[in-house]
Amino acid sequence: MEYALTATKTEAPAGSYYDKIAKLYDLTFKLNGYGRSLDQYFATHPLPVSRGARILDAGCGTGLLTLALLRTLRFPVNITALDLSATSIESAKRAVAQGPGRKRDASFAQGNLLSLPFADESFDLVVTSGALEYVPLQDGMNELARVIDSGGHLLHIPCKPSPASTFLEILFRFKHHSPREVMHNTSRYFRIVHHYRFPPLHIIAWSKSAIMAQKL
Repeated sequence: MEYALTATKTEAPAGSYYDKIAKLYDLTFKLNGYGRSLDQYFATHPLPVSRGARILDAGCGTGLLTLALLRTLRFPVNITALDLSATSIESAKRAVAQGPGRKRDASFAQGNLLSLPFADESFDLVVTSGALEYVPLQDGMNELARVIDSGGHLLHIPCKPSPASTFLEILFRFKHHSPREVMHNTSRYFRIVHHYRFPPLHIIAWSKSAIMAQKL
């Protein structure tokens, strides 16, 4: 199967595709309990950040991960939610405006994950879910590592091989990276802190896991 939406530094048609399907994407992940699963994960694995932390949601989509950050963090931080899709960003803005948490902690930007519009070591934590599957993994991981400060962290929620992932690949036109490739490329820049498996009864567990890693 050919996946024609892989992003490059100069052209990223995945953004225009998500402009068309932002509502479907948002509905899909609301129905599968994605937010509730993230809340449980953050409750048992507190994020390694403190007051004033600089956080990037790289490939924020309609804001589900940004919203989870705002719900779980009880102190002021600076969250930048970035995505290729202008439509998705507008959806994320509305969701944050209507949701709980410290709304003023979040700002939004449109940009390419392979050419982030930020200086080196700009963030203490980068979170990403469902974005690296659209790009060459080594290139994407290299760019995320570039903008993370020394000793900072990456939370990557990758797709894993499963029938559910295959369905999502067809629906959203991406291709998952093998677990071995994910771990290998993560270890090039980071020390793995933990690899979390969502509880089997959570729908998110059918297609995703969570990897927390600290920059070397």
